[in-house]
Amino acid sequence: MARAQVVETIQCTPGELVEFAMDPERYRAVDDKIGAIDWVRRDGDVTEFRFRGKLPGLPGPAPKIVSRMRRTSAGRIDVGLPAVPQNRLASRMVAISASWVCEPAGAGTRVTRTLRFDFKPPVRWLAEPVLRRTLQADVEAEMRRAKAYLESA
Repeated sequence: MARAQVVETIQCTPGELVEFAMDPERYRAVDDKIGAIDWVRRDGDVTEFRFRGKLPGLPGPAPKIVSRMRRTSAGRIDVGLPAVPQNRLASRMVAISASWVCEPAGAGTRVTRTLRFDFKPPVRWLAEPVLRRTLQADVEAEMRRAKAYLESA
């Protein structure tokens, strides 16, 4: 398993941060792991989008996947891969989960951003050691860019 978690305080409301994260076309500006987006579908508290991911330190493009983000409370988003045909190949290689937890903090929002990749054999021996070295720094940079983006708006 490769896991990264970053806590950052951003001068915006929890709702603004949640809406930013729920819009993959906007969030892509701060997250290098989101490559080209084919489509986005939002229905209330659920956003699904198809994209080509990029994992820090791993060679070559990742397969296109569909990601599902679900707002599970006013300040929490959970992310995973739905069981759809487009995810068949990726699901054989990895289980992906992620979240944003946003809490009011003074005049801003304390956000905890977590990503977790559980690779399956035989991909595990290659991907996990690389992501253990690169993922934390990548998510830290993502959150610095998100802070700059939201605080400049």
